[in-house]
Amino acid sequence: MITLANTLKATRDRIFGTLFKTNSHVDNSIINELEDRLLLADTGVKTTDLIIEALTAELKTQTDDTSPKEKLKKVLMPLFESIEGPSIISEGNNKPHLILVVGANGVGKTTTIGKLTKYFQSMQKSVVLAAGDTFRAAAFDQLKIWGERNKVKVISHGTGSDPGAVVYDAIESACTQNTDILIADTAGRLHNKKNLMEEIKKINKISNKFKDKISKETMLVLDASTGQNAITQAKEFNEAIGIDGIVLTKLDGTAKGGIVFSLVNELKIPIRFLGMGEQIDDLCPFNAIDFIEAVCM
Repeated sequence: MITLANTLKATRDRIFGTLFKTNSHVDNSIINELEDRLLLADTGVKTTDLIIEALTAELKTQTDDTSPKEKLKKVLMPLFESIEGPSIISEGNNKPHLILVVGANGVGKTTTIGKLTKYFQSMQKSVVLAAGDTFRAAAFDQLKIWGERNKVKVISHGTGSDPGAVVYDAIESACTQNTDILIADTAGRLHNKKNLMEEIKKINKISNKFKDKISKETMLVLDASTGQNAITQAKEFNEAIGIDGIVLTKLDGTAKGGIVFSLVNELKIPIRFLGMGEQIDDLCPFNAIDFIEAVCM
C-alpha cells in the first residue's frame, strides 16, 4: 500500500539529505544549506525566504531541547492555517454538487476524475460524470473507461459538440435524478491560450445559472513534477475563473513536493487531494499536519 511518507521520500531526501541527523547546534552554514535544498525542492524563492526567516527567529528564541525538525514543523504549519478547512462538500448539503475539473494538457485530469469517483463512492455518494472535453476524439473513450470501472453514468454529446451544452444537460440530469456528485471533465487547455480559457469561462458561466439548484466548486489539477510552472498555471486559471481547490498529481514520481508550500503561501488556495500513484485508490485527501509530518519525519 502506498503511504504519504513513501510518496514524499524523494522530496524529503532533497530537502534534508543528511541535515538535522542529530540535535546538535544549527549554525548558519546548515541554515544556508537548508535554504538551497528548499529551493531545489521547488518551494520557490518567496516561500523559502519566509520559511528560513521564521526558522532562524525560532532557533534564536527557543532555548529548549526541541529538535530542529520539530521547530521547522512549527514554522511550516502557519502557512496552511488561513486556508485549512473542510471541503465545500458538506454533510448538510442536499443539493447536487458539481465539481468542474480544469487543468492544462497532460496533468492527469481524466485519471483524477476516475479516482475522485471512487473516493466519493467510498463515502456512499452517487456520482455521475460529464464528458465536457469534446475536442479530443479519445477523451470520451477514456472517461467512459473510468465510468465503467466505477459503474457510473457518463453523459456525452460526442466529439465536436458544445461542451457548455454537455455540462448544462448533465446538471439538469443531476438535479432530476438527485445525484450527489457531478464531476465534469473539461478539455485540457494551456493557461496562456486565451481562446481556450474563454471556452472554460463559458462553461463556468453556464454552471452558475444553476446556483440555486446546485453547489459547485472548480478544482484545478496540477502536475507536481512541473514545479514552479504549476504556480504560473494556478495563477492564470484563478484569475480567469476562480479556483476553489487543487489536486496535485504525480507527487510519487518527483522530488518537487516543496511546491505544496509555495502554492498555499502564494495563492491561498486549499490543496484538496494528492495523487500518489497510478492505481484507482492512490488519491489522498490533503491534511496539512499529515503532510508536514511526512516531509519532516
